[in-house]
Amino acid sequence: MHVVILGSGLLGVSSAYYLSQLGHQVTVVDRQATPAAETSFANGGQISVSHAEPWANPSAPLKVLKWLGKEDAPLLFRLRADMRQWLWGLQFLRECTPARTRHNIEQIVRLGTYSRETLQQLRTTTGLNYDQRTQGILHFYTSQQEFDSAVAPTEQMRELGCERQMISADEAVRLEPALSHIRSQLAGATYTAEDESGDANRFARELVKLCEMAGVRFLMSHTITALREAGGQIDHVEATDSDGRFQRIKADAYVLSMGSLSPLYAAPLGIQLPIYPAKGYSVTMPVKDASKAHQVSLTDDEFKLVFSRLTGPGGDRLRIAGTAEFNGYDRDLNRVRCEAIVKRVEELFPGAGDTEQASYWTGLRPATPSNVPIIGKSKLPNLFLNTGHGTLGWTHACGSGKSIARIISGLKPEVDFAFTGVQADRSAVLASTSTSTSTHTAHGSQS
Repeated sequence: MHVVILGSGLLGVSSAYYLSQLGHQVTVVDRQATPAAETSFANGGQISVSHAEPWANPSAPLKVLKWLGKEDAPLLFRLRADMRQWLWGLQFLRECTPARTRHNIEQIVRLGTYSRETLQQLRTTTGLNYDQRTQGILHFYTSQQEFDSAVAPTEQMRELGCERQMISADEAVRLEPALSHIRSQLAGATYTAEDESGDANRFARELVKLCEMAGVRFLMSHTITALREAGGQIDHVEATDSDGRFQRIKADAYVLSMGSLSPLYAAPLGIQLPIYPAKGYSVTMPVKDASKAHQVSLTDDEFKLVFSRLTGPGGDRLRIAGTAEFNGYDRDLNRVRCEAIVKRVEELFPGAGDTEQASYWTGLRPATPSNVPIIGKSKLPNLFLNTGHGTLGWTHACGSGKSIARIISGLKPEVDFAFTGVQADRSAVLASTSTSTSTHTAHGSQS
């Protein structure tokens, strides 16, 4: 079967690799000149199964109200005259109930655990190197209230097989001595030894090499203009190359993995995807004093930031990423938000990084209201979805890629996850998770 994948980010490249492993002819199409050049370019670097509590949780509505209008807020809604933003926000509020939060955590942990295992298998069999570190992830809390609120989600994650441990402030400092500077501020921490970190962009580029060796074709600098339907299925994809020449690309099946752009391409087909762009920021800076820099990958839950240490060909660097800004498809760097990240780094690890050489980046993360991604069949029999992974695209990439490859091949996915489709009703506003998981083929719609 010939499969065309729309998008060459982490999800697109992972899908291409696993489809090629199952014997399919694969073509990847992307508007950028190089793979993983947008949302996958400079993310936080964490393989974080433990980061499974969705933004939509019982404490979120009050926090969002408190943060409205604050330029440096961890989660910032810039209210716009945008119906999609308002509809997404209403669905977000619906997901904030305790029952929905528990359901969503279950889905996120199951996919995350499977995906992490799949990544580890891939690394073992291929020898991929992407600045990986296998020292776990430490969530630390400088607010007692935030630490207390982590107890219930952590217990649920442990029940689901994610060994996230509640630990004391002293134990946190023992695991990561760089936190000693703020020992008096620490309320406590959690630690997940099985979680990892690494350079997601380097991973994608290395995986592309393996894909090309397996015969995968990459059509870069090809801007997709439309998905054309005929006879109740996708007939072809229209695109223009870097010289503006029109291209008609035909295949047996198509995978939509275009991140935040996915709903814009799906809507003309009558498929309404509940995805809205959440602009995230990252700061990368050279290590200035290695004795003050962290070794373990960290998560600052109160400020919604993650910290990774990258030591590959690019040198010894600190990568700090996070926050979310809901402001449509705006990609401008907000200096206030960038400086807020640097300020927090200096508060936690003064002198560790060279702030004078800091580089800034922003990307649009494809967020669903529940934080549960959309993976599986659409209502069109030859169009498949692998999108909506939000902040967990790196964590879920390999598991999602392998699962969509199996679904396209008519095989049952290996993970117990409520694979989603979209509602068949063209007037539907929001698609969501199917609870009919007996076949795992994504025919259902979410409640």
